[in-house]
Amino acid sequence: MKLPHVAIVGATGAVGVEMLLCLEQRNFQLSELTLLASSRSAGKKMTFRGKEIMVKELGHDSFAGIDIAMFSAGGGISLEFVKSATAAGAVVIDNSSTFRMDADVPLVVPEINPEAVKNRPRGIIANPNCTTIISLMALAPLHEKFGLESVIASSYQAVSGSGAQGIIELEEQVRAIANGQEFTPRVYPRQIAFNVIPQVDAFTDNGYTKEEMKMLHEGRKILAHPALKVSCTCVRVPVYRSHSVSITAKFSREPSVGEARAAYLGKPGIHVVDDPAKMMFPVPLDTTGKDDCLVGRIRKNLVLDHALDLWVVGDQVRKGAALNAVQIAEIL
Repeated sequence: MKLPHVAIVGATGAVGVEMLLCLEQRNFQLSELTLLASSRSAGKKMTFRGKEIMVKELGHDSFAGIDIAMFSAGGGISLEFVKSATAAGAVVIDNSSTFRMDADVPLVVPEINPEAVKNRPRGIIANPNCTTIISLMALAPLHEKFGLESVIASSYQAVSGSGAQGIIELEEQVRAIANGQEFTPRVYPRQIAFNVIPQVDAFTDNGYTKEEMKMLHEGRKILAHPALKVSCTCVRVPVYRSHSVSITAKFSREPSVGEARAAYLGKPGIHVVDDPAKMMFPVPLDTTGKDDCLVGRIRKNLVLDHALDLWVVGDQVRKGAALNAVQIAEIL
């Protein structure tokens, strides 16, 4: 079997760096690795399997001989360069939201719908939104067992979801407050240190943000469940890394807590941590830098029939972005 020539577009960004790490840690078999970025990053050297690789400037002629191109440089870059990649014969795995809802582009979480990878008429496979991935890792096994009807969710999203500048802003604000200094928020509309902000992404006409609507639209597509109902509130919290989601899920048949916990047995990428009497439940630090999502606080909802409440946590840079893309590449 011919080993693929792989390219990472946006190799020096947070997700690109994590993609490189995932390829190495998972011993991904490839013949050659090309690292692409903007002119500002071209010439930098990155290490892969003990060897230095020079980052090249991204251009429309960068994809000759590339078999798999993983894009992690933002929607504008994807819009401009994905066609050049597919025209050169590469299969594109795109981490932006640009193509996610296109009918002829599969939207894939490998643990949930790996078969969707096969139907890619445009040579593009979309990586879902990070909060959607983490939520569905907990919901898909329950949907399989009980039949998911609706979801009410609140996310608690780390500042690294805004990139390196989100982390820098949190650090600067904490330092300024500790030293009694004034500061002006730049990345976020309000102070993020010692605070939470109920806005992730831009607001739409219906009062929900784009991030909140992604869980509805992407969830329906990934689960092949067009009747799924979702209402979501996404909140930015002063945590460096890993997103948490509080979920109320309603099903077509009555679930028990024991059956729900058993539904996760043997499911890849998701583990139950749920013993409140011993203070055992998932927190962001438990998943930071880790592949798997954790689910806990599983209990019967006290308002709705046929409903469970649960809490799921996952590293949004890793499973929510880079790892999921590498897993798709492994399927290819």
